[in-house]
Amino acid sequence: MKHISPKFFTTSSNPLVNHRKKFNKTSFLSVFKHSLLLACSLSLSINSNSESLQNESQFFHYKLKNGMELVVLPDHRAPTVVHMVWVRVGSIDEVDGTSGVAHAIEHMMFKGTPKVGVGEFSKKVAALGGRENAFTNQDYTGFFQQIPANRLKAVMELEADRFQHNKWADIEFKKEIEVIKEERRMRTDDVPRSLLNEQLNAVQFTASPYRRPIIGWMNDLDSMTADDVRQFHSTWYKPNNAVVVVVGDVQPLEVRKLVDSIYGPIPSGMIPKRKPRLEPDQNGIRRLTVKAPAEQGFLVLSWKVPGYKADPNSTEHQDAIALQILSAVLDGYSGARLDRALTQGEHPLADEAGAEYTFSGRGPQLFQLEAVPKKGQNLDQLEAALKAEIRKIADEGVNESELKRVKAQWIASAVYKRDSLFMQAQEIGSYWIEGLPLDSAELIMKELSNVTPAQVQAVAKKYFMDDQLTVGTLVPLPINTEAAKRAANSANKLKEGMLR
Repeated sequence: MKHISPKFFTTSSNPLVNHRKKFNKTSFLSVFKHSLLLACSLSLSINSNSESLQNESQFFHYKLKNGMELVVLPDHRAPTVVHMVWVRVGSIDEVDGTSGVAHAIEHMMFKGTPKVGVGEFSKKVAALGGRENAFTNQDYTGFFQQIPANRLKAVMELEADRFQHNKWADIEFKKEIEVIKEERRMRTDDVPRSLLNEQLNAVQFTASPYRRPIIGWMNDLDSMTADDVRQFHSTWYKPNNAVVVVVGDVQPLEVRKLVDSIYGPIPSGMIPKRKPRLEPDQNGIRRLTVKAPAEQGFLVLSWKVPGYKADPNSTEHQDAIALQILSAVLDGYSGARLDRALTQGEHPLADEAGAEYTFSGRGPQLFQLEAVPKKGQNLDQLEAALKAEIRKIADEGVNESELKRVKAQWIASAVYKRDSLFMQAQEIGSYWIEGLPLDSAELIMKELSNVTPAQVQAVAKKYFMDDQLTVGTLVPLPINTEAAKRAANSANKLKEGMLR
């Protein structure tokens, strides 16, 4: 599985699966006018009783008797369909000592059922003319197939079978856990920035399970057993903890009938009560240094900030929208503020500089400033320069032209994503996982368009104090030849299909 985000490692083999809702720096202004028309066209809503399909804007939403939910989004531009099953379980639901078990289940879901042999799932989907894979992050685990529309029933039957009847021998787990360990070496241990960010999460989070890596600590992988994985699966893989998302050339009522007949017979079960694990206030700056073989150093300034919430009247909800705009003002396009201030001019401090905001999720969210220092650059000076850009906005605010530019790019890129059935399904699934309205993309678009310079200035003043700051520094060591060989070997294994 491929690690997508350098902060919150989303393990997946599909590069489109990215939990982070970050501005796309590529300009899509050519479709801006179209995006506004499309946003207006998606405002209709049809109410009905809970036993029938509900049209929530363009989405059809239905709840089965066993508690599983279905969301259908018709898109008739091509005779294809994306079918996804999202389970509301991820690394956030693990306990100490079993880190990585949610991701391990994702791997083992390909290892068979009484009806489907080891490795046969992928072959069967390919024979249907489709492609498939899976992904895990802190908040969820997901499985998808993209197939010709007339093959939807067949992949539903395959997915429902392994959801309920996942079964494999201990020897299969013993082989697969070695694959997962190799994945960890390739994605984290041999990648200095990933190693830094893993340690950064462990330092800046105290109570939140986000402190643990999704792929797991190596010691936990060493001690993990087949029964650990089976137990986690039996605990969380219940239909009343999952949603089926179907996007493509389909008729919603026909999809409902299929889901009722295929997923409906799976018995519901008790889901463990999730207790809040709120992050305590941080009352002082935290610092960590990671030394690793690397060509360049790396500096990360990280603040815990509110994430986007379902309640539009909450402070967290409103501040999240302003923080997203702040991130884009700093790093939303080529030549944005951080780029101009740190990498351009006669005496640039950095080769790269950027800002990232994680926006939403089941746990606490982060706002981060990052920079790759120029060779020989003083890191204290670079840290001060990054902070100065936030302070400048806090003191002086932003101008309306900056806001218009980043708002236009957000709306245009949101529309651009709709060219992909996969991206549409991924967005729906992630909103469902977080308990947000299914049409949050439209709501966010409208809210972003109304953000004022005063709101951006207010969040810049509110959240970026040193007492809430964690600083991570990568100190480059001479590159180890053996480590480089190991990384190359891992990359070859991935290329040859030995790692998912």
